[in-house]
Amino acid sequence: MQPADIDALMSPAGRALLAELTTYDDTAALAVGERLRRQGLAPALVAAAMTQARLRARAVAKLGPDAERMLFTADGLEQATRREVADRRAARLVAAGARRVADLGCGIGADALAFARAGLEVRAVERDPATAAVARANVRSAGLAHLVEVVEADVTQVGLAGCDAAYLDPARRGEGRRRYDPQQWSPPWEFVLGVAGQIPRTAAKVAPGIDHALVPPGAEAEWVSVDGDVVEAGVWFGPLAGSWPRRAALLPSGATVAGPAVPPPAAAAPGPYLYEPDGAVIRAGLVAEAAAEVDGWLVDPTIAYVSAGRHVPTALMTAYLVHETAPFSQRRVVQMLRARGAGDVVVKKRGTAVVPEQLRARVLPALPERGRGPAVTVVLTRVLGKHTALVVERL
Repeated sequence: MQPADIDALMSPAGRALLAELTTYDDTAALAVGERLRRQGLAPALVAAAMTQARLRARAVAKLGPDAERMLFTADGLEQATRREVADRRAARLVAAGARRVADLGCGIGADALAFARAGLEVRAVERDPATAAVARANVRSAGLAHLVEVVEADVTQVGLAGCDAAYLDPARRGEGRRRYDPQQWSPPWEFVLGVAGQIPRTAAKVAPGIDHALVPPGAEAEWVSVDGDVVEAGVWFGPLAGSWPRRAALLPSGATVAGPAVPPPAAAAPGPYLYEPDGAVIRAGLVAEAAAEVDGWLVDPTIAYVSAGRHVPTALMTAYLVHETAPFSQRRVVQMLRARGAGDVVVKKRGTAVVPEQLRARVLPALPERGRGPAVTVVLTRVLGKHTALVVERL
C-alpha cells in the first residue's frame, strides 16, 4: 500500500466504499469486487478498500470497535498492541506523571491512540511512509489529531526535546524471518537502553521470550496475558518500574503478581487439587509466588503444574479437582474415560511429547458413550519424573 492509496481511502468516495464493505465475507470477495468495478469505481480503489475490509474484520478481536474506523497494513495489524494492553500501558504512564510521550516506531498508531485517549500528548515517529500515512489517518478518524503529531522519520534520528516519556516497540522481524538477537532489532536494544538513559520514564514492548538477562538492574520486566494467552512482554524503566524485577499481569481481570523469582517449592505427588498457572506467571518465573497463594507444591521439579490439598480461588491459576491419577498409557486413559462415562475428551499436556489431537483421535472410537456422555479432561504430564495421566474437573 502506498500513501496515495491512503489518501484515496480517506476521500469521500473511499469512505463511502469502506462503509459499504463493513460486513466482509471472503467467500463473496470475487463477486463483490467485480460488482464494484462494474459500477465504475477505480480498480485500485476497489482493491485497497477490499483489503481494508478484510483487515478490519481480522482486527476486531485485537482492537475492538475501533477497528471499524481504522486503516491497516498487514504487518501493522500483526504488530499492533491489543486495545486493553495499550490502554493499561497508557494509564501507567499517566500515573507516573508523564505528559508528553515519544512513541518511537508507532506503526499504525494503536499505542499512540491509547496514549492520546489517556490525555497524553504524543510525538509518534514512523519511518515507513505508507505506515505513517495510515497512522495519520487513524489519528484523524479517532478525533485525536490535536494530541498526536505523526512524524515520518528514523527513530534513531529524531529529537526528543519536550518529551518526558518514551515508548519503543522494536521490530523483531526482517527479511521474512524473526530476529532473536536484540542487537538486530530495529531499533537495536542498545538504542532502547540509550533512550531510557536520556528519558527515565521509558517503556519498551518486547517479545514474551525475551532473555531475562537483557533487563538491566532497576528495571522491571512484565509479561501480559489476555484471556490466558501471553500476548507480550514489556520492560519498564526509571520511575515506571515497580519494586520487584518481574511481574505478571493477567487481563481482563487485572490480577498481578510480582517478585524476585525465587526457587519453587519442592515437588511431591499430586494432592486432591491441580493448578495450572497462567502463561504470564510462568514466563515471569513467578510460579513459586503463585503456589504460595494456595499453599501448593510442584508435581515435578521441571513442570509448571502446582498441586494443593485444598481449593483456594486464585486469579493466577486455573484450578482442577483431581479424580484419578495413573501412569500414562493409551489403554489406561481409555479405561479412566470409560469409568467416567465420557462421551468426549479434552487433552491438556505439559512436559510430554504426546500430541493431544492425535491421542484424542485414537481414544474416541473406544468410548461406548461417544457423543452422548460428558467431555472429560485428561492432563498428561510428568509427576516426579514419570509420565502420568490425571483425570481432572475444572473448578
